[in-house]
Amino acid sequence: MAGSVAALVTLYFLLPLDRSSAGVAVTILVVGLLGFVALVAFQVRSVTRSPFPGLRAVEALTTSVPFFLLLFAGTYVVMAKLSDGSFGIPLTHTDGLYFAVTVFATVGFGDLTAKSEAARLVVTGQMIADLVILGVAVKVITGAVSRRRAPRDDTIS
Repeated sequence: MAGSVAALVTLYFLLPLDRSSAGVAVTILVVGLLGFVALVAFQVRSVTRSPFPGLRAVEALTTSVPFFLLLFAGTYVVMAKLSDGSFGIPLTHTDGLYFAVTVFATVGFGDLTAKSEAARLVVTGQMIADLVILGVAVKVITGAVSRRRAPRDDTIS
């Protein structure tokens, strides 16, 4: 679990996101969101087959949430590189992660804001995805725990 998150964070900081194109930004976001859906589906399957579904669900959430945040953080770094007007300043990997987490946590300190229409659309997309996708992911994973813990009728009549 900690190894997966460490690997994701390391990969995020090693990727040359500040040297990417608009196509790369779109690809990162689309492929990343598809990867997120696949990750959640895999985790649900793992939870339903685990002898310790509650523990496996916690592990699933502690992997999927950082993946989701790093995906948007990477998108923000690429957008800032492509257009100085996106956020008003260039974003480092740390800045992108900081911004993604503040949007996720709905803190909004105001020190870093989306300035361009495109950046605002992506941020709005993250806000909606935070509520919808992660809410669904939590519901699906906790539902998998409930299904796994439910008594089974394995007898043949």
